[in-house]
Amino acid sequence: MPFLRPGPVPAIPAALALLLGLGTLLAGADAQAQSRVRTNPASGIQQPESAYDEIARLLGAGLPQDALEKVEPRLQARPADPQLRFLKGVGLSQLGRTEEALATYTALIQDYPELPEPHNNLAVLHAAQGRLDEARSELETALRLSPGYATAHQNLGDVYAQLAQRAWTRALELDPANPALRPRLQALRQLPPAAR
Repeated sequence: MPFLRPGPVPAIPAALALLLGLGTLLAGADAQAQSRVRTNPASGIQQPESAYDEIARLLGAGLPQDALEKVEPRLQARPADPQLRFLKGVGLSQLGRTEEALATYTALIQDYPELPEPHNNLAVLHAAQGRLDEARSELETALRLSPGYATAHQNLGDVYAQLAQRAWTRALELDPANPALRPRLQALRQLPPAAR
């Protein structure tokens, strides 16, 4: 079954960070910069690592508990910060605390319905639980909000493939003599999984 990819950290007025090493924080970074330095690929300028960068780096390194330990005190100071809330959802998801992650993304969507990334990540969790119709709906919403969101397009394709497999498997159960179904199912099974 194809693997869906969580999306990047949402773009917000304060910063735009991409999760898991997919990008870096641009201008307007968090004022609570850490001691690490990074180079902004857009400008080539070295900048102090922001709190968002540090948390995203920890998540990318597979250290979600450490990341959550950085998120929580910052959320105490800024409970409405959508980027911190998104990072919390990613950390919870990585720790396998699915129900908490679902609740985090759902609340984030209620407060910031214009952000596509929480919809994508909510879809990933739904798909992992076999709730493909809900995953499809969330991905379609993400793409209405951001038509150029490549990760959501990829994930929607994976969900469509899973839905097709489910439908064709059921059709084969109902009509085992149908010669068109087995080749279709075999072709789906031969698709490579998405990059992990």
